[in-house]
Amino acid sequence: MGTARAESIPPEPAHQHIVRRTAEACRVAKEAASAAAEGIATGSTSLLNSLRQRERELDALDMEIDSAVTSVITEVEPTQARELLACMKFMISLERIGDLLLSFANSAQAAAGRIDSDDTRDLTRMATILEKMLADVGVAFSNHEVGKAIDVLRADSEVDRLRNLIFLRHIENPENISHQASLQIIFMTQSLERAGDHAKNLAEEVCHFVSGHTVRHVLKTYDKPIEQMFIDYLRRREQQ
Repeated sequence: MGTARAESIPPEPAHQHIVRRTAEACRVAKEAASAAAEGIATGSTSLLNSLRQRERELDALDMEIDSAVTSVITEVEPTQARELLACMKFMISLERIGDLLLSFANSAQAAAGRIDSDDTRDLTRMATILEKMLADVGVAFSNHEVGKAIDVLRADSEVDRLRNLIFLRHIENPENISHQASLQIIFMTQSLERAGDHAKNLAEEVCHFVSGHTVRHVLKTYDKPIEQMFIDYLRRREQQ
């Protein structure tokens, strides 16, 4: 009895490979935000140090995808070309998020042992929200889910609220309370807030390449009252 031949697996189309690698970059950025959240919550040096490796991974993916898109984009259909351009834009923001989280880790280590519990709580919350934003961006990108992208846009307001809360404590300080490591705390807060802005940019990019409309147009659709959205749903069912 002869040995069964392994079925040959067709090579992955270049367009699909680039999209898959971009989705992997979203996962790396999400894991970096997770490490930042747990690292600041627990004071784990190893977790904070791991952000350097993830930043390197994102740098490598950025270079790989930039080179691949340049060589492939003229060989695909217009809809695929638009998705490849989105991949390049994604990598610009994801690479920047990696840099910002590494900066966050460096400031956290510089302030080790001098971060107040209120700041630890709020910074952990900011990083956790960022992790969820990046997870949702990855799903939105991979599955072309505009709804998930809208969730990211809405989550950014909570990141801004926490930033304002920390700035109020350390800059305005209305109660005139002495705080430790204020400079590092401000740097860490700014890093997370800017990373959140980049995650919001990614969500806007998903809205654009999936729907073909600007994010403002898409938000108008999602800001309808629940009653109107239900009526629209019933109309779509009747048309099917």
